[in-house]
Amino acid sequence: MPFMTMDHDVDPKQKILTEIGDLSEIELFNNDILLGVYIRPQKTKSGLYLSEKYVDEDRFQSKVGLFLKAGPNAFEPNEEGWFKGVKFNLNDWLVFRPSDGWNINVHGVLCRIIKDVQVKARIQKPDQVW
Repeated sequence: MPFMTMDHDVDPKQKILTEIGDLSEIELFNNDILLGVYIRPQKTKSGLYLSEKYVDEDRFQSKVGLFLKAGPNAFEPNEEGWFKGVKFNLNDWLVFRPSDGWNINVHGVLCRIIKDVQVKARIQKPDQVW
């Protein structure tokens, strides 16, 4: 499916943050990170409606997640040069391969736990990639 800008009733970042709530009792280990999976709304900015099939497929094939929490060693530079000069911030939109990590629900929000080295890119808007 080609790039399309979605029509968001609510900012998708704020939606994930509001729905997931407090994460203080969740502890990640080593270099694992927790991402809130981006699920597209049904309506595009141009007025097209995606079928439920497309929206539901995001649960399995989404490549974008909101960076919510990190283990103590996440994004630390290492001898291979990973993350040298790169700084990630909570609430960044990160890109990953759909088959990486582990899908879980946290407070009813679909999330994925992945290793920091599985992050492929950072983007400004979650609709930028599919």
